[in-house]
Amino acid sequence: MAETQHIALPLKYRPMTFEDVVGQEHVVRTLRHAIEANRIANAYLFIGPRGIGKTTMSRIFAKALNCQHPNGIEPCGECVNCQEIAAGRSLDVTELDAASHNKVEDVKPIIDAVQFKPATSRFKIFIIDECHMLSNAAWNALLKTLEEPPPHVRFIFATTEGDKVLATIISRCQRFDLRRIQTNDIVSRLKYICGKEGIDAEEDALLAIARGAEGGMRDALSSLDQLISFKGDKVTEEDALGVFGLVSRSALENLAAAILKGDVATILSSIEMFDSAGKNMRRLSGELLQHFRNLVVLQALGPKSKSLEATPDQIAVLQKQAAGIDAGRVFRVCDQLAEMEDKLRYVLSVRTLIEMSLIRASRIATTATVEELMKAVRALKGSASQGAAAPSPAAVAAPAGRAASRDSLPDIPAPAPAPAPARREPPRAMGLPDVPMDPPARPASAPKPAEVPPPAIDANARRKILDDPKLNGVLSTIPGATIIDIKEARK
Repeated sequence: MAETQHIALPLKYRPMTFEDVVGQEHVVRTLRHAIEANRIANAYLFIGPRGIGKTTMSRIFAKALNCQHPNGIEPCGECVNCQEIAAGRSLDVTELDAASHNKVEDVKPIIDAVQFKPATSRFKIFIIDECHMLSNAAWNALLKTLEEPPPHVRFIFATTEGDKVLATIISRCQRFDLRRIQTNDIVSRLKYICGKEGIDAEEDALLAIARGAEGGMRDALSSLDQLISFKGDKVTEEDALGVFGLVSRSALENLAAAILKGDVATILSSIEMFDSAGKNMRRLSGELLQHFRNLVVLQALGPKSKSLEATPDQIAVLQKQAAGIDAGRVFRVCDQLAEMEDKLRYVLSVRTLIEMSLIRASRIATTATVEELMKAVRALKGSASQGAAAPSPAAVAAPAGRAASRDSLPDIPAPAPAPAPARREPPRAMGLPDVPMDPPARPASAPKPAEVPPPAIDANARRKILDDPKLNGVLSTIPGATIIDIKEARK
């Protein structure tokens, strides 16, 4: 009895139609509309990380273009063309691996083959995988054919590094950027496959697999296949965490809660437990950053946002954590975690860096932001202005009561005004004449005061000056001394 050959899950459950593609709705919708409207471009370029369906999408598109009996837009999968394309032996669909065929001699057969019409199909299609590996000479050899191909020729390129493709090539293609598949979409697909295979897998185990795949469906299916070979028909979360070195969902959420509360003791004990259990500490930092990123998205867009990469159980925990913290603090924690993940690339002591960074993140989470302080100040100002504008009823009633009883009260004399303070004179120097202070400013209409003549000099003083030759020159310094005074003194 012949044994049934095992087919790996990534190959067995590779999507065969547009309906089976997961997480790339924007690309599927565009390709469907292009086929329906008969607006097929000369060349297409699929860009994205590994394991998200670039080559699979290329084959499905090729089958949809050349299917003999399509189901509307979807390929039937049963005609000769569909089966040959799926098996890789179609004469009209050529696949080229540019990683190993990147020279001009490797693309020259394509340039020669475009001159011939397809054998049994509508189009002659060339799929070039990892096209960024082609040399510049090979690209230049394809350039003219790519720009003006015959009506029956179509090109499909796939690459993981779109920035390495020449700009002249990108401008001649319709570009599609395939995104990483969300975690909840991967979990749903894994549930479907486990149901088909008869595998009893816990949902947290599938979540751990999806977290480890980092958005790649092929990696998730390979990990599930490995776990089934390791444990059999029953897969638990503990098995998945032990094989891939991941941290459980509950432990990760408890660590995030400790950071938000500023619980340093819990943070240090958790890191010690993870490190002693052999967990991947670099993966832990990435998952923590993803958790707080989901927290930011939840606070900004709500729990029903499509940008939220989380399962329903994770969303429930995120809602509880988001209710007790300001969004500004969460954003600052994300900055700290991103800085930590960047430093982990070249640091030697991974555990020490993670401990110090998480403690710093806990301080950030429990420290008020500038926005919170300004909001509190504005609230205090608003309450103070309301209190000043609205006096109490007793204060309003007091003037009315005094006005009502004013006639019945005896006359109380008003207090006498306080006397003006005496003007203090500046001290006088001994033996010096009085120097009057600057007079106060007078109005423009006030009369100008009369000038006071200088005082006269005593005759005895003048005679002494004339008799004494030493004092003869001092006479000119005495105010009011003139030549007439000197003549009178001589008489």
